[in-house]
Amino acid sequence: MKFIFFLLSMMLVRAQDKGGQLAAWEEGMLDIHHINTGRGDAAFFVFPDATTLLVDAGDMSETHPRTLSARNAVQKPDNSRTAPEWIVDYIHQFFPKNRSIQLDYGLITHFHDDHFGEMDGNRKRHPKGNYALTGIMEVGSLLPIKSHLDRGCDYPIDLKNPQVQKEIKANDSYSMIETLQEYWKYMDYHTKVDGMTYETLKPGAINQIKLKNSPDNFPNFSVRNIAVNGNVWTGENEDYFSLFSNGVYPGENPLSTCIKITFGEFDYFAGGDISGVDAFGQTNFNGLESHVAPVIGPVDIATLNHYGNRDSQNIFFVRTLKPRVWIQQNWSSDHPGEEVLRRITSKELYPGERDIFSTVMLQPTKDVIGNRLDQYKSQNGHIVVRVYDKGRQYGIYILNDDSEEREIIAKYGPYEAR
Repeated sequence: MKFIFFLLSMMLVRAQDKGGQLAAWEEGMLDIHHINTGRGDAAFFVFPDATTLLVDAGDMSETHPRTLSARNAVQKPDNSRTAPEWIVDYIHQFFPKNRSIQLDYGLITHFHDDHFGEMDGNRKRHPKGNYALTGIMEVGSLLPIKSHLDRGCDYPIDLKNPQVQKEIKANDSYSMIETLQEYWKYMDYHTKVDGMTYETLKPGAINQIKLKNSPDNFPNFSVRNIAVNGNVWTGENEDYFSLFSNGVYPGENPLSTCIKITFGEFDYFAGGDISGVDAFGQTNFNGLESHVAPVIGPVDIATLNHYGNRDSQNIFFVRTLKPRVWIQQNWSSDHPGEEVLRRITSKELYPGERDIFSTVMLQPTKDVIGNRLDQYKSQNGHIVVRVYDKGRQYGIYILNDDSEEREIIAKYGPYEAR
């Protein structure tokens, strides 16, 4: 029976030809869609029992000159809709068939514009909730989110404190506090009107994000919270230790939520914008990457922390996780840093093959780094990971991000989970 299931799975993977449509998700599959809008991160997950999760909904404001410059990606597939509207449209296309279209979970890694949205004077407002429609707020206005999680707002500093807000606003060009104020309106409205629940991600917890439909059918699936707010799982029970002191604000990136998804033999890590390289380009053993790496261990797939910015993917982190596949969710010509590319492709840091995929690769990056970028298997498009055969195998599909049809433009695998 196992052999028959294996053959059917292989046929399903191989039957999807270039130019065709990705076959519909089926029970027992884990699908991970890295959606490219050109305006920041968005990743849509369909778990093996059809439980759904959206991690981030970036929506950088076009009132900033840099957003429309050659330094940044253009909006995909076009500007006929907002980035959150395109995210919702994408989710509708790939949502499990014959099920109510709603998100079981929405998770925001941290409060930056390219992860949860950005308030500006051009944003429309929700007609009843009176909150600005940007990022996750606009997604949630169009698609019900049953349970919403983020890093919280009271640690290591109280973001609702007027004095704290004043200090942050003095050095913030991207309206974090103004956006948070809209976000809190959004949360208040939907918790009262729609019954949406809200939780702060708990460091070290397993299955705070859990299967909602038929968990007993997939006992080999779990989501482990590795870190949040600089509170890092110890690797035992649900215990954690803290890297930051209460009252000391290190900026948003080090406070990012980090999760590890396990499905049988398959492991996947996503760490938001954490980093591990200091200002002098050296491995920072006090950085988040260095502390989370030992409790993550080897994985099949890792997303590039902080998009592959030069402050990320330190030597220790790369050598410890040693993924078969790196996925870069990108929007800027800053990414990847060439030194990051050298580290993640180094056979000295870990042996064996590894494939790299990016949602965007911009011309200024190509002009600077040149043919070293040829090491990427794909440089543009939505990146879909499909895990099957009870977590033993997976394939990767690149979907056309210039088209509303999102047809397959390339496929890779099958890969053996390890």
